[in-house]
Amino acid sequence: MSELIFTPVIGIEIHIRLKTDTKIFCSCSTNTDVEPNTHVCPVCMGLPGSLPRLNHQVVEKGMLAGLALNCTVQPKSLFFRKSYFYPDLPKGHQISQCDLPIVAQGFIEVHDANGNLKKIRVNHLHLEEDVGSLHHSASDGRLEGAAISFVDYNRSGMPLAEIVSEPDVSSAKEAVEYVTTLRRRVIYSGASDVELEKGMMRFDANVSMKCSDGRWGRKVEVKNMNSFHALERAIEYEIKRQKKIMLSGGEILQETRHWNDAKGVTTASRVKEFYRKFIVEPDLPPLIIDQAWIDRVTSMMPEMPDVRAKRYVQDYKLPQEVADFLTDVKDLSDYFEACVKAGANPVRAAHWVRTEVLRVMNEKQIRKVADFGISPETLTNLIAKIDGGKLSTTQAKEVFDYMSANNCGIDEAVKACGISEGGVAGNMLEEIIKSVIAANPDVLDEIKSGRDTKGKKLKFLQGLVMKEVKGQAKPQEVSQTLEKILNA
Repeated sequence: MSELIFTPVIGIEIHIRLKTDTKIFCSCSTNTDVEPNTHVCPVCMGLPGSLPRLNHQVVEKGMLAGLALNCTVQPKSLFFRKSYFYPDLPKGHQISQCDLPIVAQGFIEVHDANGNLKKIRVNHLHLEEDVGSLHHSASDGRLEGAAISFVDYNRSGMPLAEIVSEPDVSSAKEAVEYVTTLRRRVIYSGASDVELEKGMMRFDANVSMKCSDGRWGRKVEVKNMNSFHALERAIEYEIKRQKKIMLSGGEILQETRHWNDAKGVTTASRVKEFYRKFIVEPDLPPLIIDQAWIDRVTSMMPEMPDVRAKRYVQDYKLPQEVADFLTDVKDLSDYFEACVKAGANPVRAAHWVRTEVLRVMNEKQIRKVADFGISPETLTNLIAKIDGGKLSTTQAKEVFDYMSANNCGIDEAVKACGISEGGVAGNMLEEIIKSVIAANPDVLDEIKSGRDTKGKKLKFLQGLVMKEVKGQAKPQEVSQTLEKILNA
């Protein structure tokens, strides 16, 4: 009998908090850096008699996110009440979209196991309100082992976009590439900052197994994954668990399972509910979006990262891996673009941004390029001094470090570093080389006798000269002048 082959069939549901000033149905601030239960009102607390009012900014951010995923904006969408009872949902129902979402039918491209591009279809993106957050008294913050739980309703009513894929994902690695690509495109669109550490992106995975003998396992929903690493581990575990059950002839229960990141396992949470929990929201009219509004939001869409990376390769002649690196973070890519626009050589600018700019940002723990301190125009001028022969690369790095440390311009940094623009050259360089040679007669003798067949002694002298001039001479000019003096 041939060996059974199991193929994972995976769909991903992603919740992303949209970047707005106020909540989706009220005027409470979306700022989370406040005391618990201070950014609340009768609407987001679900008090009797309060009425929701749809935030115009939320609608536009949802449209932007959908367009970033190659989706189509729907001219008409509806809100529903999703009823369930849990302490983080004060009014006993969540306002969400269901049958008629704001955008539908898009896709994200990922690489399959063979490295080929593969489309993961996006079924739809819909808008909804977030629920409150639970805080547990256990030392590790988990529900398990907690004696008391507290509810903070500051998060209640935060605007969310839920993005639902078709079951086109076939592995944990594909799932991770799908969510990372999706996150990057949403950030580029301006719909959300999608900061994982602030809980602005949460994933659920629907996992089932298809067997080569024709059997299908039931779908299992895995929850509580809040990082890419957790998503990958949870899916890999669930694939192995379901495969093991099916190999032994068992049945997969259609249930919701909880990912325990500390133990690296999924545990049963509840059996899936099959009754319909939605009714049309009576307090909100249908959302009507005309073509003029769609056109205006579409005109706000920036160039997407994959398109930008392709342009870098074609127009700037950057290697693909460099283009991918630069476009991974939008503000870093924008900084590079500004350097090129200011007149910097793209290849040299890409090198400086990847190495020196990021090095200083990491050393100073600067998270945003906007807070870096050296403008793209200033970096461009520094690069121009290298290209013009006024500064060596070593000198330029010294000047760059001084500018970043002291928040000053190039001229001040050059003066403070004791650098003479143009460096050491001509007769001065010749005199320094002669003094270095005179101080190392044994090295000169070895070079003159022909014993320095590999040129190590010559390079040694070059190094001594560069040290003497403190990097203020072009290596090529040092090499040429040294050889001229030795051959005289």
